[in-house]
Amino acid sequence: MGTITDVAGIQVGHAENEEALTGCTVVVADGGATVGVDVRGAAPGTRETDLARPGTLVERADAVLLTGGSAFGLDAAGGVMRRLRERGQGFPTGAGPVPIVPGAVIYDLEIGEAIWPDAEMGYRACAAASDAAVAQGNIGAGSGATVGKILGIGQATKSGLGSSSIGVAGFTIGALVVVNALGDVVRPGDGQIVAGARDPRTNEYVGTPRVILAGGSARAGNTTLGVVATDAGLTSQDMQYLARIAHDGLARTIHPVHTMADGDTIFSLATGTEPIDRRLMVALGVAAVAAVEEAVLAAVRFAEPAGGLPAGRYSEE
Repeated sequence: MGTITDVAGIQVGHAENEEALTGCTVVVADGGATVGVDVRGAAPGTRETDLARPGTLVERADAVLLTGGSAFGLDAAGGVMRRLRERGQGFPTGAGPVPIVPGAVIYDLEIGEAIWPDAEMGYRACAAASDAAVAQGNIGAGSGATVGKILGIGQATKSGLGSSSIGVAGFTIGALVVVNALGDVVRPGDGQIVAGARDPRTNEYVGTPRVILAGGSARAGNTTLGVVATDAGLTSQDMQYLARIAHDGLARTIHPVHTMADGDTIFSLATGTEPIDRRLMVALGVAAVAAVEEAVLAAVRFAEPAGGLPAGRYSEE
């Protein structure tokens, strides 16, 4: 498994405030990419998602912003736009290029300090974007990510940002995911919890679905965000399909997912320009699910303790 920057034309940059435990991550499509989106959670914080759906005038995005800071963090998109305009990238208009930057936020205000990414941080993240292997864990938008919050933030587990890539049929599918879920992260094969809500007495994982079914109440403040990218030449409708099916990767690794208290959102980007054999869409969809699945597990594998919370207990065994 590699990272999303294995996809030709995709660059990633991070910026964060390590003391406040917040930050943002920018996935840049050098030259733009056909974009799609699928919002599944009932508590999203998003920007430009209507534009990322089929049937709109503008079908390409220049970058996707994933950020902490709840709705406040959407301000970081202004800095991303400024940096992209400086390099001449954006939708052409009579007044110059207008960069198209869809984005989404996680709620991380209860860990670290109640500080959020701003335009300056977004600018720095975009300026740092490169096609090098993506740094993972407590970085960028994953700086304040946590999972398993049904018993409160004090009994949660530190999560982070993960990435992966898979080769399929001569193309590459990459995924980048920021895991900040209400639910627990589990191994798909056996359902073993590797990060989640912890019993205050024993520190053992309690199983979030079980707590909820026993009457535990949840509040908003949770969201898993992702970007899937490919170098295949796909249409706007194709990208909607990839974003939609990629959520299966979340469903296989996060229990529960897509709740009323989560804002789960996945964006999709295609940098290729040559149309593909339509029969390959099945393989690309399967690869997107697998890439998201691995990226979620990587977010736990690379996370480190922070904000008084332990990291997960990821193991391949």
